[in-house]
Amino acid sequence: VQLAESGGGLVQPGGSLTLSCAASGFTFSWYDMSWYRQAPGKERELVAEMRSDDGTTNYADSVKDRFTIFRDNVSGTAYLRMDSLKPEDTAVYLCKAFRQLRLGAENYWGQGTQVTVSS
Repeated sequence: VQLAESGGGLVQPGGSLTLSCAASGFTFSWYDMSWYRQAPGKERELVAEMRSDDGTTNYADSVKDRFTIFRDNVSGTAYLRMDSLKPEDTAVYLCKAFRQLRLGAENYWGQGTQVTVSS
């Protein structure tokens, strides 16, 4: 099982980035997908999530109307489109695959990709 994030980098305030999370080793379409971020000295926080069954999405208030989560079940890839980036969006961004089972749950995490918003 592997989740591999890519697409991070350095961007100026007001710019855009699209992160990718390529999944392998499990049935991607069965899993809810989420993006989290963790800034230095801060707790990991949920940024966006998308359900596997009906595509329902949920966003943190701080990124609503700026970030968009979407997925491609054919290629097994989740994405996070980030627009109007702010310096406070600087963090390591990680993707997570989640599936609720009858007895417990399955969680898979990627290693993360660094996003730095600075002029």
